Amino acid sequence: MNTVDWGAIKQSIEKTVGANNYRNWIAPIEFDSIEDDVAVLNVPTNFLGNYVAQNFSDLIVHQINVVDAAVRRVRFCVSSVKPRLPHGARATTQAAAQAPATYNKSDDLPGAPLDQRFTFDTFVVGKPNELAHAAARRVGAGESVSFNPLFLYGGVGLGKTHLMHAIAWDLQKNRPDLNVVYLSAEQFMYRFVQALRDRKMMDFKQLFRSVDVLMVDDVQFIAGKDSTQEEFFHTFNALVDQNKQIIISADRAPGEIKDLEERIKSRLQCGLVVDLHPTDYELRLGILQAKVEQHRAQYPDLQIDNNVLEFLAHRISTNVRVLEGALTRLFAFASLIGRHITLDVAQDCLADVLRASERKITVEEIQRRVAEHYNIRLSDMIGPKRLRTYARPRQIAMYLAKQLTSRSLPEIGRRFGGRDHTTVLHGVKRVEELKIQDGQIAEDLEMLRRALEA
Repeated sequence: MNTVDWGAIKQSIEKTVGANNYRNWIAPIEFDSIEDDVAVLNVPTNFLGNYVAQNFSDLIVHQINVVDAAVRRVRFCVSSVKPRLPHGARATTQAAAQAPATYNKSDDLPGAPLDQRFTFDTFVVGKPNELAHAAARRVGAGESVSFNPLFLYGGVGLGKTHLMHAIAWDLQKNRPDLNVVYLSAEQFMYRFVQALRDRKMMDFKQLFRSVDVLMVDDVQFIAGKDSTQEEFFHTFNALVDQNKQIIISADRAPGEIKDLEERIKSRLQCGLVVDLHPTDYELRLGILQAKVEQHRAQYPDLQIDNNVLEFLAHRISTNVRVLEGALTRLFAFASLIGRHITLDVAQDCLADVLRASERKITVEEIQRRVAEHYNIRLSDMIGPKRLRTYARPRQIAMYLAKQLTSRSLPEIGRRFGGRDHTTVLHGVKRVEELKIQDGQIAEDLEMLRRALEA
């Protein structure tokens, strides 16, 4: 017999080894032929073939013999074309390119396929994220880039993970010859700990040093974990020395990640560091409009008033996931009860979401944050001193108070030592000018805004 039902055999093996072992080790294997009493199997890498030979070869021989093939052993050959894994994810030696997944101690290796919704086609581009989008597009093209690593950072729900997935999907399409590993920093740590426990550090090192593109999500997770940081640093250096691309994401800039080693911060800052700014009104409205078009395929008969989208874009400003979830709930609600989505319907249906989005930012909170940011005493910022050291933070605090609260200019002035409203207006206008002229002022404003809206 020169051929077997390899699909049926793999299904039988999966029942024995479990879903994770199957996905990581067995799924990439393709049947080639049977020569005398040897089954020839194609594998994507020598590393995977060696691992399977050591751990699963007896099981494979047994399962092949169940279907009447007289096989005594298996031989693994590296194929020139790497087989696809289930769900369309590319595999490297030990794991498919994967989204962040909850770790399960009963599984050898955690993993999940890339989210098919997270592509560049579904990413809505606006001023707050246009640089991050352009950089991600360039990396996803699979061509040589002048920056390594690409470091994406921003708050929750601003699109970091979406861009990471989109890069992986584009690399799979544009450069199927590349080994791409995408995982969370938490998964990296668990794999490292497991390799230590099982005394398989050489396997671990070979895995992560043999990839062409390494993508690590939420790298702030390894901060404070000394051994994991050490291994991450060496992996990072080894890949950079080989001109392999690295893409990292975090919830803040490298220099702001507490307990992250200075040498790692320095390495991360050597590439392109891009901030995904909080969404502005226009971008949030664009996201909602794009989601409406997607929902129409599922709910073709539903109608929604334009002012509903405008209302949601204004009211839910800090988290895109909450914004998208609110729209999904609206469509489901209207579909079930067969109603047109008006502003009144939206306010009734989303009452709890809207209440949760109403966190009030006070002038006093702004003053305290600004004073801490510029390392000055609150009394000096509010007081009469006109030194630039105090005057500039004072104007920035006034500007943020005007932007982030509903207080009038006279009310803001009273909270800044009883100043006249014209002083506040002058301060606001001056900061608006500086924001355009001075990149550091613009960065400070965005950082303070994120901190206050978090």
